[in-house]
Amino acid sequence: MRTTLDGALLTTIAAQLSPAEDEPTATGRQPVHTCYVPADRVDADLPARWGEAALAALAEHAPTPAALAAVVGLPPDLAPTVYERVTAKLAAEPVEDLRIDFEDGYGVRDNQTEDDHACAAADLLAGWGLASAGLRVKSFDTTASLLRSVRTLDLVLTHLGDPQRPTSAGLSQPPPDNLAAGGRTLTPGFTVTFPKVTDRAQVSAFAEVLDVLEERLDLRPGVLRFEIQIETPRSVVAADGRLAVPGLITAGRGRVSGLHFGTYDYTAALGLSAADQHLAHAACDFARHVMQVGAAGTGVRLSDGSSNVLPTGDPAAVRHGWQTHYRLVRRSLRHGFFQGWDLHPAQLVTRYAAVFTHHMENADADAHRLAAYLDSASGSVQDEPATAAALAGSLLRAVDCGALSADEVADRCGLSPAELTALTERRGLVRR
Repeated sequence: MRTTLDGALLTTIAAQLSPAEDEPTATGRQPVHTCYVPADRVDADLPARWGEAALAALAEHAPTPAALAAVVGLPPDLAPTVYERVTAKLAAEPVEDLRIDFEDGYGVRDNQTEDDHACAAADLLAGWGLASAGLRVKSFDTTASLLRSVRTLDLVLTHLGDPQRPTSAGLSQPPPDNLAAGGRTLTPGFTVTFPKVTDRAQVSAFAEVLDVLEERLDLRPGVLRFEIQIETPRSVVAADGRLAVPGLITAGRGRVSGLHFGTYDYTAALGLSAADQHLAHAACDFARHVMQVGAAGTGVRLSDGSSNVLPTGDPAAVRHGWQTHYRLVRRSLRHGFFQGWDLHPAQLVTRYAAVFTHHMENADADAHRLAAYLDSASGSVQDEPATAAALAGSLLRAVDCGALSADEVADRCGLSPAELTALTERRGLVRR
């Protein structure tokens, strides 16, 4: 059949474009939270101790499903199942993601002290066996901070890749298989958090540091990835008036894995009073919307910030902390932020209670729409592949975190985790 345009011309035009299907897509499990703990307060037992502390708080302040439901407002019909699964989660996997903090939570120490803590951090990261873990370094906003930031990162990575690295017990041992030199790769969950970014040049410089570290430690090129903290006005709107996020991601040259919102630095920089410095403020919503739009289609994941209203002290204070945290986590989930920061072990109770309730409440509707999408002959709603990917992603997150079992999801929509993953990665399934 005759056409007007020849194939050579179309090939030339196509070569000038970056097709949407070639855009990177986030794969693998996204943790529901990131726990930040100062580097001088971490030890080998920390993940287990956080779980034990969370279980103790639950036993003391909400010993039954009805008690927890009364505190945070769990739906009565879901409360027994949520309570059972939260308890199981806290016992088996209380911490999904952890950052050893060398920035605000750690402060400024003398060089020898931070050197020692950096070397100890290498031992801990190698030994915890968490699905995801890393460190937060200092910012690049001053020369002194930049030099200290790079030195700490250098020490951690060098000790992780050193076959004769001394452990915290003073012994030598081979590097772990998941984090070593010799051309092998880092564990997929290892990442670095880069704070207080004000300009894309800082991101570019940090990416260059990682280039050099990979080369000199004989790590696979591109394995070192990092998260950018969005916590300054200039990381939201650049000095030239443009939205900053796309430029920051581009400056990272494929190394940016996530954007983490910094609640208190951001709201303070805007001049908000202490009472208005919280995640539910409209100023934070604006920043988060910019993060969402700027990162859309890049595969860069989003994480919300923290609540500093901690569930500690007398029973009334614990209830207030739980109510505040539960409400904010549910709000973040509704806004499309499926990860957030936790600063205290007792916040794990309401983190998982909120996440599990969210997934249980949405599972039937998500599964019904997904099943209807795959059965093109049924249903009054005709969804697009992008919607199917989002629905599959929601169900997959429910399985990943323990809110629902794979069998429970399959009973609802007939899909296995592998099939859900295929949909999230736009590989699709044959419609029924």
